[in-house]
Amino acid sequence: MSSRSWLLVALALLLAACGIEPRPPHWGNPGGAAPWLSRPLAVRIAIPPPEAALLPSADAARLAEAVSTALQAGDVPATATTPLPLDWRLVILAENQGGTVRPTYRLLDADGRPQGSVGGNLVPVAAWAAAEQPTLDAVASDAGAKVAQLILGIQAARASASPAALAAGPERVRLLPATGAPGDGNQALTARLREFLSAQGYVVQDIADGAAFAVTAEVSVVPAPAPRTERVEIQWIVSRRDGHELGRVLQLNEVPAGRLNGFWGDIAFVAAQEAAGGVRQVIRNAANP
Repeated sequence: MSSRSWLLVALALLLAACGIEPRPPHWGNPGGAAPWLSRPLAVRIAIPPPEAALLPSADAARLAEAVSTALQAGDVPATATTPLPLDWRLVILAENQGGTVRPTYRLLDADGRPQGSVGGNLVPVAAWAAAEQPTLDAVASDAGAKVAQLILGIQAARASASPAALAAGPERVRLLPATGAPGDGNQALTARLREFLSAQGYVVQDIADGAAFAVTAEVSVVPAPAPRTERVEIQWIVSRRDGHELGRVLQLNEVPAGRLNGFWGDIAFVAAQEAAGGVRQVIRNAANP
């Protein structure tokens, strides 16, 4: 299955476009965002003791320290302290959701402008309130991985943004996991689209906080008319903050039966690379109707 066989259709704000993508296959290509992902963010991340984390001050300070340690383990320059004038700030919040607590991490630049947000794993209320060190370490480990990924996405977005866009702050897009794909397709498609949207200048996050647009994918694989083949359809759905659907990017292909039951690999790479251009066009059309 090559990129030449994908039929890509973008439906955006009453403007429909379709055609065969003539691009060659990209087997083994790590992606356009790869050069940025290997460079650390050239700022320090300060993590003040959280005031809205549903914890006493002493436990809140321990949580900030644990998160900074987890980020340092991932080569992110972070420290649990009051921010200095040029520091970026990681704000830790927590919300009681009835039986569980959901931590949220908001990243602000040195001027206090929001750069992105990410949600943590749910924690039972009793465990969160007890704030024992193993619980805080587990929360911090989850936070470290997710915040580090958020920072890499922000860095890729800033590297590809214009000076004017940098001044205003990169646009944020909420990316929801793909659904309906066999094998590891849901995870692979979501991860690859995250990389390509970041390379286009968007900050991609998994929660709604501060995002102007949202993207998700619905995948279906059904028998095709030809023997021993399957028809693959991927719909990338773009919506805005008020829930209004802005457009869809539709991809169609036929593959040997069972080809997608395992690892998608470069198939997800090519599909997401082509889809990212369509998603970008939908967003641009929404901004400039």
